[in-house]
Amino acid sequence: MSDQSERRCVLITVTGKDSPGITAALTRIIADSGVDILDMEQVTIQELLSLSIVLDYGAGGDDGRPLLKDLLFAAKEMGLELDFHVLAHSGLAPPLRPHRWVLTLIAHDRLSSGAIAAVSRVLAESGYNIEKIQRLDQGRVRCLEMVVASDRPEGASLLKPALLPVGREFSVDIAVQPDNLFRRVKRLVVLDLDSTLIQTEVIDELGRRAGAAEAVARITAQAMEGHLDFPESLRERVALLRGLPVSVLEEVAQALPLTPGATKLIRTLKHLGYRIAIISGGFRYFSERVKERLDLDYAYANTLEIENGQLTGRVLDPIIDGERKAEILEEIARLEHLRLDQVIAVGDGANDLPMLSKAGLGIAFNAKASVREAAEHSLNQTRLDTILFLLGITQNDIAALEQEG
Repeated sequence: MSDQSERRCVLITVTGKDSPGITAALTRIIADSGVDILDMEQVTIQELLSLSIVLDYGAGGDDGRPLLKDLLFAAKEMGLELDFHVLAHSGLAPPLRPHRWVLTLIAHDRLSSGAIAAVSRVLAESGYNIEKIQRLDQGRVRCLEMVVASDRPEGASLLKPALLPVGREFSVDIAVQPDNLFRRVKRLVVLDLDSTLIQTEVIDELGRRAGAAEAVARITAQAMEGHLDFPESLRERVALLRGLPVSVLEEVAQALPLTPGATKLIRTLKHLGYRIAIISGGFRYFSERVKERLDLDYAYANTLEIENGQLTGRVLDPIIDGERKAEILEEIARLEHLRLDQVIAVGDGANDLPMLSKAGLGIAFNAKASVREAAEHSLNQTRLDTILFLLGITQNDIAALEQEG
């Protein structure tokens, strides 16, 4: 058997205007020569092609010149530039870095070169090498996905605190996820309702209709920040709604404003076979309406007690608080025969943190400051479908699904 150190590997790089048939022509020449392809990668940006191929000449025999001449001639005929160099490493391939991570950079309007430079600097200083960069959006660049690798096992625990100042300075959301199988096989999404799937806190709206707007809103704000016991704060607010007619609930339900991008998010995920659930600390009367409106699979929320067509001012036990939200998430995952790694959870309040921590991907969406700091991932965006970028789904992917749909 030949010594691995005697093997010769050559990297060829082809650049120029892209057109159909380039890769087919070059790989056909390589195949006819009997030389193996060890590695290859192709990228096209604005109709400009960059194609890299590692050729394995093995040990002894052909010095490679005839094949390189044929490739150079073919490239010239197609109007392309071809360069090559002998790789310094020995063996069949360079060693793989064992730890890989995906960074998703999302700006509100435009991702500036300053933000990209700052992120790249942090990665370099932390010992992470950028292996791939992909744009996920269309129009002005506002979302990039970077695949980075390192010999170090630390990922989010190391990079998140290092990247936080960059995010603040450039108003960019930066998510760090392990690049593994479970990132690509998510199958269940659970969403909070109030101020997440819809753009309002229902209980605040009911408080306004009951003439107790200020008191209810004050308690809601304190509860969402985590300053009050959730079940007790809920009972206190519901007590202020005593005597409110059911007709008012119906009026509020019919006017619930969906968060921008909610419909596109749900439609895209359903195309991909996801199961979708609402797990809310709000009220079942409204979660069921939204479930029907968006054709969701599950809806869990608290039940208001109603007698003689009016609210009694009581909420029925058991109350769905933060811990119960996490338990329900686990129950749905079991029903669907899914691992928690395959679950995405989205919410904005302190009572969402337990379920965010249970999910493989927990996202604090337009959350309170204390929740953003506690959650592993945070998005401060106007559209809910921005979540699709964290799954590596591009706007081109979404457009293709909609055309099929």
